[in-house]
Amino acid sequence: MRLAFITGSLVHGGAERHSITLANRLAERGHECHAVYVKNDPSQLERLRLPPPSSVRCLHARSYLDLRALGHLASFFARIRADAVLACNPYALLYASLARPGAPLLVTLHSTRNRSLKESAQMLAYRPFFWAADCAVFVAERQRVHWQRRGLFGRQNRVIYNGVDLDHWQPVCAPHEDFVIGMSAVLRPEKNPTQLVDAVAALCRRGIPARALFIGDGPLRGEVQARAVREGIADRVTITGLQQDVRPFLAACDALALTSFTEAFSLAAVEAMALGLPVVHSNVGGAAEMITHGEDGFLFPVGDTHSLVESLAALARPEVRRRLGARARQTVETRFTERAMVEQYEQTLSDMASKRSNREQLRRRVAAH
Repeated sequence: MRLAFITGSLVHGGAERHSITLANRLAERGHECHAVYVKNDPSQLERLRLPPPSSVRCLHARSYLDLRALGHLASFFARIRADAVLACNPYALLYASLARPGAPLLVTLHSTRNRSLKESAQMLAYRPFFWAADCAVFVAERQRVHWQRRGLFGRQNRVIYNGVDLDHWQPVCAPHEDFVIGMSAVLRPEKNPTQLVDAVAALCRRGIPARALFIGDGPLRGEVQARAVREGIADRVTITGLQQDVRPFLAACDALALTSFTEAFSLAAVEAMALGLPVVHSNVGGAAEMITHGEDGFLFPVGDTHSLVESLAALARPEVRRRLGARARQTVETRFTERAMVEQYEQTLSDMASKRSNREQLRRRVAAH
């Protein structure tokens, strides 16, 4: 198949990384994969490994809807004549739809909650583009139900869980003197990173030698640092900055915490579980489809710092986190492998491309008569 992958940018983020992984893996399976990103943020460009005749193109859009960039995308579609197009999130879907790809259009959605009235209004505007899409792919069942109740769906709808490469994400046993809690995320408001600072401060007051390791960077870096100073634990909070390979930093952790106000199906959480780390996750999006509370990790109500602290305190005991971490790895091996994810996308794209081919053959036969 000749496939085109459209993203809003290549900024550091799970949705963009997911799209890059799909393009790379499907190219390895012999498909001709092209990648296009709308706005010029190429932070993850080096992750793309597409052999010729595949191509990577930036549209250099200078505004939300840049007609010049839209024209470039339409010309690109006309040139490559894709068998199917996969848009990552609504913004890329907007561009792909308006550029008329002349091929089945699929969209993946990687969010669950609107963060503002502006985003709510945008999602209302995006709905007709979803309705016209040949297939909408959700990354969790709970996410699919959430959006379909709000009128967001495609002609067909599928749930395909995020998956990780088990060979790449291998457990590492590294003993630590302190209890190191990681958070692998861009430090944005929806990730609610200061809650982890509050939790570490509470653990320290209990006599548990906890530390927070923030693997990433973002606009809330200063707020996280200020909260750590205010809580008197500045020396127990570390921010690494953006990292292309987070594995060495996760290997320094005993557990991972995700305190997000909103998630769809966290790739960072699945990666940590594959490394044998127990994850404490706010109960949002597909978290409950990923983690069985008390068996391979913990769930806590959104914003409930007391529950977060209680779960982390349980994991401060080495025997508990070893047991849950081993089960977390088993969960990923059974349900969330990258291979299974890629195969499901490949089958979905193939089904869409085949239906289009059959329709075209039927139209030609009708026209011939």
